[in-house]
Amino acid sequence: MTEQTASKSAAAIDRARDDGRSALVCYLPAGYPDVQATIDAGIAMAKNGADLIEIGIPYSDPVMDGPVIQAATTEAIANGFRVESVFDVVAGITAATDVAVLVMTYWNPVVRMGVDEFSRRLAEAGGAGLITPDLIPDEASEWFAASDKYGLDRVFLVAPSSTPERLAVTVKASRGFVYAVSIMGVTGTRQAVSSSAEKLVADTHAAGAERVCVGLGVSNASHVREIAAYADGVIVGTALVAAIRDGGVDAVADLTRNLSAGLVRKEA
Repeated sequence: MTEQTASKSAAAIDRARDDGRSALVCYLPAGYPDVQATIDAGIAMAKNGADLIEIGIPYSDPVMDGPVIQAATTEAIANGFRVESVFDVVAGITAATDVAVLVMTYWNPVVRMGVDEFSRRLAEAGGAGLITPDLIPDEASEWFAASDKYGLDRVFLVAPSSTPERLAVTVKASRGFVYAVSIMGVTGTRQAVSSSAEKLVADTHAAGAERVCVGLGVSNASHVREIAAYADGVIVGTALVAAIRDGGVDAVADLTRNLSAGLVRKEA
């Protein structure tokens, strides 16, 4: 395999930037309510304003996820979701759209399959890379090798608690973008976006990051508008999971369209 060349995630964020706006990053768990529905919802997101899509792998102990996503992933596992099915979801979305599709996963399922094997299959499915919430760069040597081998983005997380030294290490290790966790704690919709998010984005940019996307707690267009003023991308998860739960693919399409209206076009 050749060494990694262009980042699909970076290209998607840069296209949005060229349009004078932040990128919209939309999340759904794979296999909820079933694999085909996740594919259909991903395509609907892409057609209604999503620039990047995160597909989460359901996990039995989702320590970062709030109750809505936990319930969805528990249901997907109960319905027989297998880790291998995530590649079907990614391939189904990338075959029908030009959107960058990343997989968000705790590290254990990747290790169980084999880091190289997982990376190869993700690349073959058209995936852009991995978001790894519980993997730190210090322990990611195998992932560095596989991601370079198969041309995949490495998205690590930073939080308000990250020290300047940790920010620098994480920025250097990441490719595509850095995922800024706007609040400490678990995911879920909130009435307001944490005030610490803007400082975290500024600090991460100062540490050398070209692209920083903000997630955790974003649930409506006003949140998107607030974050789009300073971040390179806005990540929405729980609200979209609730939409597919309550209204199916059509509801996901409607909410994505509504959220994208908050991607403020900045003054030239």
